[in-house]
Amino acid sequence: MTAFSTDNPVFVTWMIASALTVLKVMGQGWMTVYRMMKVGGGYAAPEDLRPGLINKAPHPEQLEVNDYVDRSRRMHRNDLENIPAFWAAGLVFVAVAPPLWLAQVLMYGFVAVRAAHAVAYATAQSHEVRATFYTIGSLIVMGMAVFALVAVM
Repeated sequence: MTAFSTDNPVFVTWMIASALTVLKVMGQGWMTVYRMMKVGGGYAAPEDLRPGLINKAPHPEQLEVNDYVDRSRRMHRNDLENIPAFWAAGLVFVAVAPPLWLAQVLMYGFVAVRAAHAVAYATAQSHEVRATFYTIGSLIVMGMAVFALVAVM
């Protein structure tokens, strides 16, 4: 069995967790687009004011910050700042053959805390609540990286 094979349950765990987080990242982008279309504003760039099929009558106010749209945009940016490190650390973690139970706890734990972070952000919870979920996810990613470092040294 090779480490990066569907015969390896640790790799399968990483694949499932990674696929779920890919859906989260990409879905958040679509959520931002949905919110911009719903309110007809919160656009990010001056060229967004050019008339088109969806925005037939653009106006300068559409470039003003709209918290409903911007909250989703901030959530997307947060995902892009955190989830790629999980993908990378997860691969090196898989490569050093951790116990399956540990891989499942850490990888599915990361998915769970990112989901909790998203709910906390979407419902405007305090920074302390969001930071708690961020911290747990960050410690998971760093833990996988340290585990891999220790295994290869």
